[in-house]
Amino acid sequence: MAETAPAAFVQPDSFAFDAAGEAEITAIIAKYPPGKQASGVLPLLYVAQNQMGRLTGSAWVPLRAMDEIARILAMPPIRVYEVATFYLMFNMAPVGKFHLQLCTTTPCWLRGSDAVVAACREVTGIKGWKENSADGLFSMTEVECVGACVNAPILQVNDDFYEDMDGEKTRVLLAALKRGEIPKPGSMSGRQTSAPEGGPTTLTTLTFAKAP
Repeated sequence: MAETAPAAFVQPDSFAFDAAGEAEITAIIAKYPPGKQASGVLPLLYVAQNQMGRLTGSAWVPLRAMDEIARILAMPPIRVYEVATFYLMFNMAPVGKFHLQLCTTTPCWLRGSDAVVAACREVTGIKGWKENSADGLFSMTEVECVGACVNAPILQVNDDFYEDMDGEKTRVLLAALKRGEIPKPGSMSGRQTSAPEGGPTTLTTLTFAKAP
């Protein structure tokens, strides 16, 4: 499926970390030896993105935030841009309150990710990728493997992973999010961690040998 270009948006003219962000940054930079503070670029990008989400309801990293991180870490701005645009977890444009990240690679696809994608489009009204719903609640992004193939298909919502999804479970999850409820992440089929469907077949009881 062809990827739809994101709608135009306006970059803020300025960015400053708030008191909570500055406290986080101080603790992060203290972890690195003098002259190596540039190694903190990843966690600082997270601080910026989380602040945007906390203050605006849209977790993304504006250009001016990257410039401020470059200033704090005494590194060229282009180095920060390179890192931010390389990693998928940093959003370069505004996203909805609930960022739906859908894995469509082979394991998830074989287990029914097409139905999960269709349910997300049906509920949110989003037609393409990297688009926001009209109400601003949802965004949809197609992602590569999220590393939970045994419990495929996976739907990541912000930083939470919902596993063993199907079309109906997706509709129920999105309806809860619309109501302001955050369902417990993990398997939506009741699977115990990564045990087989139906429950574990080995090591079903715990026994402890007494010390001699």
